[in-house]
Amino acid sequence: MENGKSKSIVKKIMIGLLGALVVIQFIHPAKNANAEVTAMDITKMYAVPDSVQLVLKKACADCHSNNTVYPWYNNIQPVAWWLNDHIEEGKEELNLSEFGKRPLARQAKKLKKLAKEVEEGEMPMESYTWIHKDAKLTEAEKQMLVNWARTLSDEIAAKAPQEVK
Repeated sequence: MENGKSKSIVKKIMIGLLGALVVIQFIHPAKNANAEVTAMDITKMYAVPDSVQLVLKKACADCHSNNTVYPWYNNIQPVAWWLNDHIEEGKEELNLSEFGKRPLARQAKKLKKLAKEVEEGEMPMESYTWIHKDAKLTEAEKQMLVNWARTLSDEIAAKAPQEVK
């Protein structure tokens, strides 16, 4: 009798979990999709060579801009919530679409950090490049991005008010 009661409880729990899984499929976060390039976009504020723009687009923009290209699995919950959280964190750290909204000293600091993280292999994140193979940067792409970010950082820092640095 005890065994039959346990199976009944387990069955009810499984049905409840399955029901919850079905229900959450209809609850999605707002998408981070805005193809408009605003005046505050880094490419509108500063010289960004085409080669650097290509690298930023393939390896950075999904998490660090206002326009994410979503993979098919974003339609499955709770994956969409996890991706949304990851994108929000990425944009909070560095948003290329709104780069110009930050004070000059902060912009310079963000570019230095970008260079450091790319150079140390922290960006793009390994969990991102597992699925987005084209986001893996070659050594030449890494060096190009690092050099550009450091050079631009120095140029911006030179314009920033001295007391803010």
